[in-house]
Amino acid sequence: MNIRSVKSSDYDIISPIIDEWWGGRPMADKLPKLFFVHFTTTSFIAELDGKMVGFLIGFSSPSHADEGYIHFVGVHPDYRKHHIGRELYHRFFAVMRENGRSIVRAVTSPVNKGSIAYHTKMGFEIEKGDKEVDGISVFADYDGPNQDRVLFVKTLHGDYGA
Repeated sequence: MNIRSVKSSDYDIISPIIDEWWGGRPMADKLPKLFFVHFTTTSFIAELDGKMVGFLIGFSSPSHADEGYIHFVGVHPDYRKHHIGRELYHRFFAVMRENGRSIVRAVTSPVNKGSIAYHTKMGFEIEKGDKEVDGISVFADYDGPNQDRVLFVKTLHGDYGA
């Protein structure tokens, strides 16, 4: 597997397939092209035999000097359980450490049980929100009315976690 930095033209490959990879959930609007233009050093594409099989879009926080943020991650449904996501996360963690960042944050929707399970498996902790949904602590209305979110935080160590 090859992991490389994203380039602006990758947007044209990823944007049309995002909703399909999420089982028809409308997700494409959550990943505008600006991420492929302005965060190329902290966002990555995973390729296998020349085919794009995963991506991670992340960045160093401009407001919090010790933090990085993972905005969006996707793995082709046929390639899940092949550790592609783990490799992408580890690449991001390494870049964050190289840039003096020791904390990584991420956010997901409470309905995305797979994302919640994956982040906790990768060593993220769920931040204490102001309510619970299905036993998970969430921040009510985090992204607007009825847009509850689960917030994750991970402190990076020398081994980059799980």
